[in-house]
Amino acid sequence: MRRSLLPVAVVLVCAGCSSAGADNGHEGATAASAAEHRTAVRSAVTAVGKGTARIDEEIKISDGKTEYVLTVGGGFDLANDRGKLVVDFPGGAISHSDEVFADGRIYVSQSATEKGTWGVMPRGQAEAHYLLRAPLNDPEHFLGQISAMRKVSKEGTESVQGERATQYRGILDHDALTRRMAEDVRKKTGQARDMLGSDLPAFADAWVDGGGRLVQARTTVHMSGADVSVTMRLSGFGEPVRVNVPKAGDTFPMRSATGVLNG
Repeated sequence: MRRSLLPVAVVLVCAGCSSAGADNGHEGATAASAAEHRTAVRSAVTAVGKGTARIDEEIKISDGKTEYVLTVGGGFDLANDRGKLVVDFPGGAISHSDEVFADGRIYVSQSATEKGTWGVMPRGQAEAHYLLRAPLNDPEHFLGQISAMRKVSKEGTESVQGERATQYRGILDHDALTRRMAEDVRKKTGQARDMLGSDLPAFADAWVDGGGRLVQARTTVHMSGADVSVTMRLSGFGEPVRVNVPKAGDTFPMRSATGVLNG
């Protein structure tokens, strides 16, 4: 993939972009109901954060002509900040990556590195280098953005993974959108915002099941014919998550982690 495709809204000149419709569907909501819906979403994120879950994520990037798809999946102990994820980008120069989250660190082993060798860095130092991407695909970063959605409305109910779920929709403001972004990307995102004269048109959707748990979430941005969407599905709540931490002798320190697989 050409790096210029990402982050989509950052590399575009934004001529002809419009944030019109960013509040669509929210005008009729009262402040009280919006606050109630926002609380429901936050509570649903908090609920899944108290245990374990299977994470399945699909990231789609399109320039209007070609669509690229990355997938992220694995078990995660959200309560104890531990998990293992597999990242795949079929057809990419580097098509596969394994990630382990444990003890405040992230370990990364990619198809381009020697087998059994892991780069490691403090989890808090990882940064996002593309729009709507989480630092090293950290699922808790994505969930934090969902909790930060504003102007929330209830959109109805539908079946998600065979269960009825209530859909909520809101927007991501500039602060939520740029959390833990690398400085150069944050600067360009700010420039795009200045050119628009408003926040970038970033939406968030959350689906909450009858037990009050988040079972699906999505973030989207559409600008100048380019699209980015990230969809996360959560399942297997409460199932054991086993994490094998790489041995110290098999690791090397990473100062940064760039590239499309890493977010």
